[in-house]
Amino acid sequence: MTMTMTAPDDRVAKRNVVILVMAQAILGAQMPMIFTIGGLAGQSLASNACFATLPISLIVAGSMLAANPVSAVMQRFGRRVGFLMGALFGALGAAVGAYGLYLGSFPIFLAGSLLTGVYMSAQGFYRFAAADTASDAFRPKAISYVMAGGLLAAVLGKTLVVETSDAFVVPFMGTYMVIILLNLVGSAVFFFLKIPMPEKPSASAPRGRSRMELLKDPVISTAVICAVVSYALMNLVMTSTPLAVVGCGFGQGDAANVVMSHVLAMYVPSFFTGHLIARFGVEKIVGAGLVILAGAGGVALSGVTLENFYIALILLGLGWNFGFIGATTMLAGAHEGSEKGRMQGMNDFLVFGGVTLASLSSGGLMNCSGGTPTEGWSAVNLAMAPFLVLAGAVLLRLALRPRPV
Repeated sequence: MTMTMTAPDDRVAKRNVVILVMAQAILGAQMPMIFTIGGLAGQSLASNACFATLPISLIVAGSMLAANPVSAVMQRFGRRVGFLMGALFGALGAAVGAYGLYLGSFPIFLAGSLLTGVYMSAQGFYRFAAADTASDAFRPKAISYVMAGGLLAAVLGKTLVVETSDAFVVPFMGTYMVIILLNLVGSAVFFFLKIPMPEKPSASAPRGRSRMELLKDPVISTAVICAVVSYALMNLVMTSTPLAVVGCGFGQGDAANVVMSHVLAMYVPSFFTGHLIARFGVEKIVGAGLVILAGAGGVALSGVTLENFYIALILLGLGWNFGFIGATTMLAGAHEGSEKGRMQGMNDFLVFGGVTLASLSSGGLMNCSGGTPTEGWSAVNLAMAPFLVLAGAVLLRLALRPRPV
């Protein structure tokens, strides 16, 4: 539906937030499902344990490769078309993944993972869509509320994994069949979105800054770096968590519960993150997120009891929430409408590029950097340190820069 607006209308924005929360809850449930079983399924199919997390890595790589094309589709045809395209690829990726499990073929399973990345890319734009019709005051709350839909996704995803992972003779195949259904049914909510179609620029309209000019903006560069670091480090640790939990003597059910607690910690704070940003400022909230991520690494390094896994992963989720939602809010207010498609696509390309590298590194650090699961888990968490220092430094530079008079 095309709607003409002359100014942001928070009544429309709130309606869109409700719809996007529903999409996040229903379609988004596939992501905690896949991240819970993807490494375990990969481990059962791969000839080398070092490649166990490659399916998850390819999902993120697919998201990185799709970020600019999906953003371009949304800029030209609207958010709805881009979101429907993402759901279609989510269903297709799950179908190919299920076929790979049925055949016991790791390459086919990996192909399904790559296709699923297109869905992950489209889901990433839910947060920007929430800001499209929101006023400046409502924007951080709109973004955080949509992210909070992941809370429902976490509960639904965990329940479906428990009920479906052994539903067929082929392990995990039932989970992928349910993911197909989630995409087909959940995509119906997008027909209720009311986001105006992007205006086609006239020949005399300003073109906005180039990608390089955008990245030279200190606010934009800081937002991108903090988003990349927050998301990549969260993925680095989360990807290895099921392998670490099982490798340290606990069961698959324990691994699923730890991942669920992590995903809950990612999204529960979203109910108040926007309010915290409005009260304390976005830079302080992003900084708090980076400190909490460092705390997660410290707890993980202090032991491998089940309690350590729970506390570390809860802190990891909370740190991601503050860091990533804060960086998204910072970015959303730092570019013009004519730069939206260019900037948002580039941002998610860089974010998921970093996440791809983190995911690829995760399996190698976990399985191939030490003789025991404990040593591998330590290597994963130690790898966080230099990137947290980098993000902290650029954020501090932004906070200390001279303010315009």
